[in-house]
Amino acid sequence: MRKMMKLLLLLMVVGVQGPQPAAAGVFATEITQLLNHAQMILAFLRQGNQLANELNMYANMLRNIRNIPNQLFGPIQADMNSLARIVQGGRALAYSLGNLDQQFRSTYPGYQTTPAAYYVNYKNWSQTSLDTTLGTLRAAGLQGQQLQNEQAVINSLETMSQTAGGQMEALNVMGQIADQQVQQLMKLRELMLADMSSKQAYQAAMIQQQSANEAATEWFFSSGPVTNSGVTYWPGR
Repeated sequence: MRKMMKLLLLLMVVGVQGPQPAAAGVFATEITQLLNHAQMILAFLRQGNQLANELNMYANMLRNIRNIPNQLFGPIQADMNSLARIVQGGRALAYSLGNLDQQFRSTYPGYQTTPAAYYVNYKNWSQTSLDTTLGTLRAAGLQGQQLQNEQAVINSLETMSQTAGGQMEALNVMGQIADQQVQQLMKLRELMLADMSSKQAYQAAMIQQQSANEAATEWFFSSGPVTNSGVTYWPGR
């Protein structure tokens, strides 16, 4: 390229000046000056290209360290609190109750040798099981309503992933996607806890009912005679 520039400059000088009579020393001096100017121009061009490359490099660096201004992180704590509250209703044995152990033992005391009013206890057992099941259905319904908001978040993340302009923005999108995955797992665990509560409340009601029947049978065959309406009933008779 440098040789071509020199040749072009020589042709320009010859074409402009023409075959004028001049001293050889003067002509050679002008040619040398033109060539020096051409070399300076080439040097400036190289510096300009280098500066442009450096500016592009800095622009890429700035783009790669730029964060997404408005990142999306779902209100997982508020959603979990809503789920924990909605499963608590009536006599439900919800997983989020602070006195769950005490309430369970009070509702389902297990095998008792002294019989109590069976119909009253049966009402409590069945109501507890029904309320716990209803709480589980409410939790599922609430999460169904939350799916619309979560779908909007996913759509926004997809748009961000397609328009990420640098490495940092891409990492921001990946971090938000990972956060959404963790939140979905936490909500899934809450649904599993609510479902387990419902199943265990029903199982406890069935076991307690059987225990009450067996305890009443044992009391009848092992206790003393019972008189009712003038009739005496003897154990085992």
